Amino acid sequence: MRKVLFVLVAALMGALSVPAAVPGQRDGGQLPINDYQIGPRDLLEITVFELPELSQTVRVSEDGSITLSLLGKVEVSGLTAQQLENKLSSLLDAQYTKGAHVTVFIREFQKVSVLGAVGRPGMYELVGPTTLLQIIAQAGGLTPLAMNDIYIYRRGEDGQEKRIVVGIEDLTVNGQPGLNIELKPKDVVTVPLDQTFNVFVYGEVRTPGVVSFLGSKRITLLQAIAQAGGTTEWAKKSKVVVKRKDRKTGKEITISVNLKTVLNNKQSDFYLEEGDVVIVP
Repeated sequence: MRKVLFVLVAALMGALSVPAAVPGQRDGGQLPINDYQIGPRDLLEITVFELPELSQTVRVSEDGSITLSLLGKVEVSGLTAQQLENKLSSLLDAQYTKGAHVTVFIREFQKVSVLGAVGRPGMYELVGPTTLLQIIAQAGGLTPLAMNDIYIYRRGEDGQEKRIVVGIEDLTVNGQPGLNIELKPKDVVTVPLDQTFNVFVYGEVRTPGVVSFLGSKRITLLQAIAQAGGTTEWAKKSKVVVKRKDRKTGKEITISVNLKTVLNNKQSDFYLEEGDVVIVP
């Protein structure tokens, strides 16, 4: 199921990937995005054709403002590039020159972080409205070790961080498109990485040695013995032991198992833990 789900997610993300070329892109990677709302840390290139001395590149401060020559502090957070152009033109008309032509290009956008089991973890720009699947596609998609949930950490207006849990299978397979959340600046998207654990199976099995399994897919005693090739004809199935280290005390615990009764459903099979040693005499 994990492999099938991974293939489905990869195919869907491929369809959602951001294209290599964006219409209207300027040389140097500057993108005029009509609906993008300017926010803190954006880098703006402002050009005033009638007053070249006012043309400059400025970064939006954390309070959502920029400081320009002659105009001083200007609130820009929440405005689109076109709205800011109109605002600056109006300010210049009122104070310096009539009919000023102003252009605003966003050179660097607000970012989100994508961490964990993706192809290219890192910081990614929000170029216009961006959904969860789109940003994961930009980050190279999910790796085969991705677990079943994605976490989005988001800080609210009250300063408190909350965690949004999105099930990958619900999002991509079970038809719940509402889970494809639109991301906000400074969101942290985390795809938990499934851990690999080892148990050891020795004695009268056909391929003794290490048996590995994923933490989200726990393994039982019977499954571990099966992965070790099964028992040989000389195995004393009634005298199987599992040696386990107690996590609290560090002492070794010995669990005696009659494999025959487990196979006959008279004794319950049970999950093994990391580092367990199974001995089939």
